[in-house]
Amino acid sequence: MLNQQISQVIAAELSVQPKQILAAVQLLDEGNTIPFIARYRKEVTGGLDDTQLRHFETRLIYLRELEDRRQTILKSIDEQGKLSDELRAKINATLSKNELEDLYLPYKPKRRTKGQIAIEAGLEPLADLLWSEPEHEPESAALAYVDANKGVPDTKAALDGARYILMERFAEDAQLLAKVRQYLQHNAVLVSKVIEGKETDGAKFQDYFDHQELLKNVPSHRALAMFRGRNEGFLQLSLNADPDAEEGSRSSYCEEIIREHLAVRLTGLPADKWRAQVIAWTWKIKVSLHLETDLMGSLREKAEDEAIDVFARNLTALLMAAPAGAKTTIGLDPGLRTGVKVAVVDSTGKLLATDTIYPHTGRMNEAMVSLYQLGKKYHAELIAIGNGTASRETERFAKEVIKQSTDWSAQTVVVSEAGASVYSASEFAAAEFPELDVSLRGAVSIARRLQDPLAELVKIEPKAIGVGQYQHDVNQSQLARKLDAVVEDCVNAVGVDLNTASAPLLTRVAGMTKVLAQNIVAYRDENGCFESRQQLLSVPRLGPKAFEQCAGFMRILNGKNPLDASGVHPETYAVVENILQVTEQSIRDLMGNSNALRRLDATQFTNEKFGLPTVQDIFKELEKPGRDPRGEFKTATFMEGVEEITDLKAGMILEGTITNVTNFGAFVDIGVHQDGLVHISSLSDKFVEDPHQVVKTGDVVKVKVLEVDVARRRIALTMRLDESAVKNSEKSDRTLSTKSGQDRNRRDNRQPQRNQFANNVFADALKGWKK
Repeated sequence: MLNQQISQVIAAELSVQPKQILAAVQLLDEGNTIPFIARYRKEVTGGLDDTQLRHFETRLIYLRELEDRRQTILKSIDEQGKLSDELRAKINATLSKNELEDLYLPYKPKRRTKGQIAIEAGLEPLADLLWSEPEHEPESAALAYVDANKGVPDTKAALDGARYILMERFAEDAQLLAKVRQYLQHNAVLVSKVIEGKETDGAKFQDYFDHQELLKNVPSHRALAMFRGRNEGFLQLSLNADPDAEEGSRSSYCEEIIREHLAVRLTGLPADKWRAQVIAWTWKIKVSLHLETDLMGSLREKAEDEAIDVFARNLTALLMAAPAGAKTTIGLDPGLRTGVKVAVVDSTGKLLATDTIYPHTGRMNEAMVSLYQLGKKYHAELIAIGNGTASRETERFAKEVIKQSTDWSAQTVVVSEAGASVYSASEFAAAEFPELDVSLRGAVSIARRLQDPLAELVKIEPKAIGVGQYQHDVNQSQLARKLDAVVEDCVNAVGVDLNTASAPLLTRVAGMTKVLAQNIVAYRDENGCFESRQQLLSVPRLGPKAFEQCAGFMRILNGKNPLDASGVHPETYAVVENILQVTEQSIRDLMGNSNALRRLDATQFTNEKFGLPTVQDIFKELEKPGRDPRGEFKTATFMEGVEEITDLKAGMILEGTITNVTNFGAFVDIGVHQDGLVHISSLSDKFVEDPHQVVKTGDVVKVKVLEVDVARRRIALTMRLDESAVKNSEKSDRTLSTKSGQDRNRRDNRQPQRNQFANNVFADALKGWKK
């Protein structure tokens, strides 16, 4: 019954049939994973895709937690003997945790309040009398309740106690709270002020020293920035419930909402002034503080959810970046004083050689020869260069080596080294390369992530990859859960080579655990390469359920059965056999034969267990077996001579790579050690509501420089190439132009001499080495 109710709620949110969600709930409860359900149980769920299933999974967790809390609350109120049929119906009807807690508020065990103390002192009849019969004069009515022995020494104490009783009663009215909350959500203004004396230390938050914005309009990145400023002790945040009120006004519109809800008419009766004070106290002392905390929490929660979604989308784009492929690659981890760390890996990612060279500290010729020797010896086709300090200098050095080489050539690619240092110091890296220096492990990671970003990045904790906004300020468990789901979906969308995949990569396959992944690697090391998927059942502790979940995502190239290299699940091999009988072809002849497959009728091969969606997926796999959903590999080409932020000039058109997409725009690496920002308004000639609709992490784009703030290291870019650059004063423009021109002339005059020197030294050294 509970699953049916939850299924109806989620189905309405996703605009699908409740039976689809109910089927997904049952599959999930039976131990099936989201990737497996999305790929191999389409007929059961009616074709729910992985995005819908991930939303379903999140909402299922929320609604089940809500249901657990609901039952706890019902039990608590029932034990107090206060659970009416009407209250039970309200509690059972709510789908909001906030609303559920509002309903529970009057019955929630709490510390003794001033209102409870007043009730114990016998002041509740006075409160009810003055509230319901305002014709009574408060002071006179209160005289009968003065009793020093009960803690009521005078009429003022009696009237104050009566107020506390009523204000606490009204502040626990769930319907009233809902009305005031709704008003504040649409009309309240978030106010941010700098804490006096913190202006200098908190300068990075200066945009929020005197900031006001409608609560409903605050975007996630600004909300998280203000919350960080508050947490660090520089900002003070509050809500202004009446932004349109005249200055000096002492009442709030929220008091009117309370008055209307309680159906109070103030007509000048003796107790009306006292009743007005009750309403004012209810708002100022109870409701305003409670709802400000509540709404601030909701704002933070919403901002965190959006920030986590941004991180997830960026991570997806990064993990699904096109691989350069199985080519021998040299990884260069740039450095100036400490040298450039070098690692050569073969086409499978196996480490072949390492070195440390010093091309930027007066040992250019030695470094050039060393790199040439490694490239020539191992026939390296790619050089991956980390994009950290000295990356452009290292890229120029590598290109010069290739240019001077007559019998070796390779393509240089600058790649993101985010997270490489995390991998280098990780337990896995230490186990993989126990004798290798930590800095050299980073060069290995840089080389491998060019070959296959997904296979390498899964070794790093997702949040350490650094493609999010304010990732350290959000709920860490929620972030980890979301990012883990992203990694799992990406890995299973691509599939893994069972005979080369690392343990961290195997761990991300549907149905796998860390122990099972390690057992697969150990079995492979002991018995050699897997020849068929069925061998997985011989791996210790890998049972039928785990096999069912993971087998379709494992690939065995050049195995006994060609289907093991495809996304066809072993459970459907019998369907393929039926297809082969009808077509009278062998599996090797049919795979890749588009013409033969397109002539077949998929409905001819359905049965009670496997419906049309599964058969159609089998056809797609047979047509393009083991297809990789990732795009074509391509890289940005940075402009020669533009290597530092001081080299930039307004109006320049450059090529770059999107490194991060946020709600307010996209950051682009243009090769100057500082990413530039394309604001959301400059992403396209058309209106852009969400930057992710236009660009994604890893995209190669052309941008124009709008403005450069060298002091604050800020670069404003635009993808609207006809957009005018920001104009400074004519004098400043001329000064900048003259200085830039002089700097460029000095570089241009110096560069040929330096290159010529390097060329001559390298040529002489190369001759000596060849001899």
